[in-house]
Amino acid sequence: MTATALPPSSRTRVRRVAELASYEQATLYAILDAAFLCHIAFRDDKGSHCIPTACWRIDDYLYIHGSNGSRMLKQLVNDTDVCVTITHLDGLVLARSAFNHTMNYRSAMVYGRFEKVSDLGKQHAAMDALMEKLAPGRLAQVRGGSAKEYAATTVLRIALDECAVKQRNGGPLDDAADMAHAVWTGELPFMHGRGAAIADALNTSDMPAYAAAWGTESA
Repeated sequence: MTATALPPSSRTRVRRVAELASYEQATLYAILDAAFLCHIAFRDDKGSHCIPTACWRIDDYLYIHGSNGSRMLKQLVNDTDVCVTITHLDGLVLARSAFNHTMNYRSAMVYGRFEKVSDLGKQHAAMDALMEKLAPGRLAQVRGGSAKEYAATTVLRIALDECAVKQRNGGPLDDAADMAHAVWTGELPFMHGRGAAIADALNTSDMPAYAAAWGTESA
């Protein structure tokens, strides 16, 4: 199977340490699917903002949602150019030179404009997909959203057709002149593990399988 590449635009072409860039769709999707949170940078008449919010992917779109009264969502439906970023920090890389220290990471940037999901059926399907991402199987157990709740909620999506990925892994890259310097070198990794599920004080139900398994899965 041939990997699908996203041709870089003038905004997404990585120029600094370009060898760490990727424009492969599968790599982008893996980074997005591993995230629960993104940051959205935009500008309005109050200035520039960068706001964190929940996100999830369905096919070739990244979705967000919020209250109809959200200042950010009101601005985003107004044909506002945005930059959406996601970063996973995997480790600190310690080199022989202070200036060669770096980090291991996976990051993605998405450029474009959000569009409102106006179709009620697609809005419901998108919110169902968010619930399944958070806790697979829970959707069938909880009370679904009411007409009033959906009416007060805005769902937006942005096409994943102008994106860039930059990622690094491995140890330090020391200069030849520094190799004789006696100091520990290596990586201080971040282990993205999950803790055991904690039942609410008012909980009255047995723990479901997806909650019991949470602490045994890698993030």
